[in-house]
Amino acid sequence: MLTEPARARVTALDAFELARAKWLVGERLDIGKLAEELRVGRATMFRWVGTKEQLYGEVISGAFLQTLEWAKRKSSGQGAAYLTQVTHHLLRALVASQPLRRFVRSDTEWAMRIVMSRESPVEQRVIAAVRSLIDGEVAAGHLAPAMDLESLAYVIVRIAESFLYRDVITGDQPDILTATQAIGLLFTAEKPKTRRKKR
Repeated sequence: MLTEPARARVTALDAFELARAKWLVGERLDIGKLAEELRVGRATMFRWVGTKEQLYGEVISGAFLQTLEWAKRKSSGQGAAYLTQVTHHLLRALVASQPLRRFVRSDTEWAMRIVMSRESPVEQRVIAAVRSLIDGEVAAGHLAPAMDLESLAYVIVRIAESFLYRDVITGDQPDILTATQAIGLLFTAEKPKTRRKKR
């Protein structure tokens, strides 16, 4: 007698992929429902994804990193000009992201805690990604920032956040142009070149 083929083993990766798919279509992420759909125990699902806050953090930070890679491919040149282009494309894409806008507007206070808190993986990974981006231009000899890279990346992310989420923070519309200009100025600010002493 033929037996039914064994169901493929479900993994943590499947859980995150399902969560990402739900995020993209605007569904709320419910760990219990994810467990039911994947036919695994709730305890297993919690072990894989952590808390609800951690799950949202993973999904959002993953989406950000994908968008950053897209923005890098859309940009050209080198040094400050290249980084400013990346910033512009990235912020435009984030403002246009319907999943992100829906999430932020559904429960603003909680959403801001997810995307801007140091306890969430989102801000940590965003700062690390921005620092890596800048470091690439520094290593190539195209940039000599006036600030240390960790501080520069942190300041850039904070400026971007303040303009990206301005509609829910102050009631004004997101301002990508001003954010890009402000961040571009940070990229163009370079360390003063040391002069050699005359003998």
